[in-house]
Amino acid sequence: MVTALTILIALNGIILTAIVLIQNPKGGGIDSTFGGQGANQVFGAARSTDFVEKLTWGLAISLFILAILTAIIVANSAGGTGTELLDSYQG
Repeated sequence: MVTALTILIALNGIILTAIVLIQNPKGGGIDSTFGGQGANQVFGAARSTDFVEKLTWGLAISLFILAILTAIIVANSAGGTGTELLDSYQG
């Protein structure tokens, strides 16, 4: 289960990175390098920008949820609360 969640987190991070690089900041971005103009002609400039922004937020939220879910599963599978490591350092 943890392996599957780790793979999902990695894929989500790669896709999120690509989507962020495609976005057009205030003064031009690399979206025109990868055919951003074609997307603007198909969807219209406002609609494509809105879609990319919603996709970015969705991927960021899903990455956050996946990371928390993985941490909970790992903590529960270890059979403890996570304070054992701290206790071992205190002597």
